[in-house]
Amino acid sequence: MGKYIVLANWTDKGIASIKESPERVKAVRAMAKNIGCEMQDFYMTIGPYDMVVTIEAPSDQIMAKFALSVGRAGNVRTTTLKAISEESFGEIVTDL
Repeated sequence: MGKYIVLANWTDKGIASIKESPERVKAVRAMAKNIGCEMQDFYMTIGPYDMVVTIEAPSDQIMAKFALSVGRAGNVRTTTLKAISEESFGEIVTDL
């Protein structure tokens, strides 16, 4: 399973209905499961991004399907980062 970090910002549509956002987070968590990935963590953040989410997915294709499904709703815009674990990082650096 790959790990992904999703940085998100509310769109005008999303911020206009911010009170519905906690229920949307629950719905996105369920949608992730239906797609075949797992939304592990959700944080509202203060700074250049409004939210940070961690996802585990079996492939980049499944992660892309998740990101497109979330974006399609129109409440947030996302930036997805593929995460490399500390262990894998150590192996990469050792091989340099």
